[in-house]
Amino acid sequence: MAQPIIIGGTFFVYLLAMLAIGWVAYRRTRGVGDFILGGRTLGSGVAALSAGASDMSGWLLLGLPGYAYLSGLQSLWLTLGLLAGTWANWRLLAARLRVYTAAAGDALTLPEFFERRFHDRSGALRAISALFILLFFVFYTSSGLVAAGKLFESVFGLSYVWAVAAGVAAIVVYTSMGGFLAVAWTDVVQALLMAGALLVVPIAAFGVLGGPGPGLAAIRALDPALLDAFTDAKGAELGLIPVLSLLAWGLGYFGQPHILARFKAIDSANSVPRARHIGVTWAALTLGGATLVGLSGAAYMPGALSGADSEKIFILMVGSLFHPLVAGICLAAALAAIMSTADSQLLVASSALTQDLYKTLWRRQADEAELVRAGRLAVLGVALLAFLLALDPNSKVLELVAYAWAGLGAAFGPALILSLYWRGMSRAGAVAGILTGALTVVIWKQRAGGIFDLYEMVPGFMLSVLATIGASWAWPPNAAVAAELDRIKNEVPHRPARASDASAP
Repeated sequence: MAQPIIIGGTFFVYLLAMLAIGWVAYRRTRGVGDFILGGRTLGSGVAALSAGASDMSGWLLLGLPGYAYLSGLQSLWLTLGLLAGTWANWRLLAARLRVYTAAAGDALTLPEFFERRFHDRSGALRAISALFILLFFVFYTSSGLVAAGKLFESVFGLSYVWAVAAGVAAIVVYTSMGGFLAVAWTDVVQALLMAGALLVVPIAAFGVLGGPGPGLAAIRALDPALLDAFTDAKGAELGLIPVLSLLAWGLGYFGQPHILARFKAIDSANSVPRARHIGVTWAALTLGGATLVGLSGAAYMPGALSGADSEKIFILMVGSLFHPLVAGICLAAALAAIMSTADSQLLVASSALTQDLYKTLWRRQADEAELVRAGRLAVLGVALLAFLLALDPNSKVLELVAYAWAGLGAAFGPALILSLYWRGMSRAGAVAGILTGALTVVIWKQRAGGIFDLYEMVPGFMLSVLATIGASWAWPPNAAVAAELDRIKNEVPHRPARASDASAP
């Protein structure tokens, strides 16, 4: 009885701290620019840790350890794909996106950037982009709520529905209150908690097993296939499709609006290299730690979990290995992982609703105060939709994330990369690429067997690239659009970085 009380007390203190940060951010939120991007004032450390925390949702402490618990070193392909994608995203997009969104009339959202980059006066490109963001983010946010439900259900014995409802309430309050600054500042605390927990748990587990050597021996005795990255959990050789599917997760980074928002919000493009080093180091530590949690769990609790229940391995190990106070801190890290992504997703979805649909289509005359109020209501609305989707207790966190990740990555990744690097891209190319990528993912996901076992990210991304290039050649940009990149390309800092802020021309 004492353990749930102590853990509950730890959770309560943690939530109070997050709400306090939200209140401070609320006092500093003056307009819609502050609410959506924090006034573009994030330092390199805050931007890096916030990007990492908003990226690595509940699946990092629940989904990935559960996958590694069942499949062993096969999970390394997923880890390598994600780490490579993290580095490439910072290296290829961060500085350019910071400069170009500021230069494009201080575009706050991704749909707004596309509209201004291609001089689209019809509003169609912006509306299409916003609608797909909303569609996939409802699924993405629901994955966090499923993770929260499993956490509260396991720790406090709540019914699944009430457990999910508790997670929704905690996330909605401080996100709607403080906006982007609340999300970014809480992300820093959450990122440090997540990294600490993911390093401590496998060290403690291997310590109980007698060290890494005996621990690996125990795994080998249980199932040698778990220590072979080239076989699946049943010992069958991995083919090209499974390996490509796992590595392809890295492609998704280029189209995730909640991660890209940190690039737009960093204080200067000159801060990007330092932020990249911090972000990639953090990702390597946490991804490696999550994989080790699953592997050590296979030896520490052999055969204890199966199917969707495998995603509870981190929770069970924490409860078994540590004093309730330490366990409470580690489980608060799981809650941090859930909240740090869900809040970012709610904020981006809210931005799409208010800035890209409400203001553009219905209330062009809306002032700053009205947009902030509408943004807070939108947070609640999207959260309720995600809550309804998360009510199935058999949902798997990793599967929900995989679908949303592929949809966003395939829809926006190719369009964004080409819009920042290719002067020949046109408005028609952007529309074709976004539609093709998103629809390919939706259709591919409904099929199974043979080539359709390939992760929908791969065909979605490839076909989106082809559609963007093909439509841009068929309907090329006018001279003004083609010259857009030339106008501001010299504002992107090159090594050695300039001392001045490269955020705007």
